[in-house]
Amino acid sequence: MSEVSIESVGDHVAAVCLHRPPNNFFDTALLEALADAYEGLADTRSCRVIVLRSEGRHFCAGLDFAHNRDQDIAALYRNALRLFAAPLPVVAAVQGSAIGGGLGLALSADFRFATPQSRLSANFSRLGFHHGFGLTVTLPRIVGEQRAADLLYSGRRVDGAEALALGLCDHLVDETALLPDAIAYAATIAGSAPLAVQSIRATLRQGLVERLRLAMDHECAQQERLRSSLDFAEGIAASAERREPRFTNE
Repeated sequence: MSEVSIESVGDHVAAVCLHRPPNNFFDTALLEALADAYEGLADTRSCRVIVLRSEGRHFCAGLDFAHNRDQDIAALYRNALRLFAAPLPVVAAVQGSAIGGGLGLALSADFRFATPQSRLSANFSRLGFHHGFGLTVTLPRIVGEQRAADLLYSGRRVDGAEALALGLCDHLVDETALLPDAIAYAATIAGSAPLAVQSIRATLRQGLVERLRLAMDHECAQQERLRSSLDFAEGIAASAERREPRFTNE
């Protein structure tokens, strides 16, 4: 099976699913396949709304730095930018955890459904690293500057209930209802005039892709700068060993 699949789940609604369970770590190849899926569905003209989902326990745990420390971050972000540039609305069904770049992926969607058991975190500072995936733009845009600073500085996790209160998710539902409710909501949007929806979406997101491009360039440069730091090595080791990191400011 492909690591990214497409399935029709209703009139003019398609589910795009990641298949790297249980954590659905991404890399450049996976994001490229995901962007190809988005663009391909837009080209069909029959799909009006995408539901983004994942197979397994967690929505997405971002990039697995422990095994991908040499990942070309610039290439990864070029494909991430394609997700934001794609024209169709996206509804994300966020089960389990959306961590680091996985949170960035969730925030690339127009709407997010989560459960009380969901856990969301921009954990980069706990890894001794700079955030990425355009969170410089998307996180303040969704939760406000102060709350974004709190989440980015602390790297703390929030559960589904707090995510709803912060605006990180738009709907909180039981685990068994997560995918059906996300699909039903997508179908509601798909029932509106597609040219109007895409036009309204383009207006609401005017300038977003360019701001994200500039933000990702800066994020990438900062990540490259910190990649060789001792604190980053310690953050990755502590995460792998499930212990508190001991940072030395080096």
